[in-house]
Amino acid sequence: MLVLSRYRDESIIIGDDVVVTVVDVRGDRVRLGIQAPPHISVHRREIYDAIAKEKESGNDAVQQSAAQNQGGSVQQGAPTNPVDPPLGFNSFGTLPR
Repeated sequence: MLVLSRYRDESIIIGDDVVVTVVDVRGDRVRLGIQAPPHISVHRREIYDAIAKEKESGNDAVQQSAAQNQGGSVQQGAPTNPVDPPLGFNSFGTLPR
């Protein structure tokens, strides 16, 4: 496992098209912003595990419902321009202070 230290408003790049930015740090909680192309699903671990469990049982309808009800899954939409920063971010990929 690669372990990195980042300050607020700093990012890491995964591959060529996934950007993870530290949006906020409060106590022991960290808020991350994730920009990814539409073909890459982004889930919290507990949502991913629930989806995997449902796939094993073959119940796709329940998996989609669980993800929507818990609000922890995001299917990224395609940006209008691949180099556009996510909403609220400036051209450097950071949030304005």
